[in-house]
Amino acid sequence: MDEPTKKNYLLILNDAPYGNERPYNALRLALNLAKRPGASVRVFLMADAVSCAVAGQKTANGYYNIERMLGSIARRGEIATCGTCQEARGIDPERFVEGVRTGSMDLLGDWTTEADQILVF
Repeated sequence: MDEPTKKNYLLILNDAPYGNERPYNALRLALNLAKRPGASVRVFLMADAVSCAVAGQKTANGYYNIERMLGSIARRGEIATCGTCQEARGIDPERFVEGVRTGSMDLLGDWTTEADQILVF
């Protein structure tokens, strides 16, 4: 039996972690894809979504926590932020969740050309 073909997914997030559910739903999908055999998942955070990567988020009991979701994805895939976007918001990379790195448009360009499927949230 043939092994499943590897599929590369790129999810690009643009919205702040709380206020609407787009980042939450994007990360739910990323987690689901990352569990599938042969799937490679990358998440790129742009604009207000760079604040999704800030560690130390405290949410009410029963409420989703973007920090925990990103940590789980980082253990299974790759996560990067737009360096220009994080600088514009005064976010130092030392504040990021473990496994999140500062990226660039060059990195996003590379990830885009390597992706089989791109989803933008």
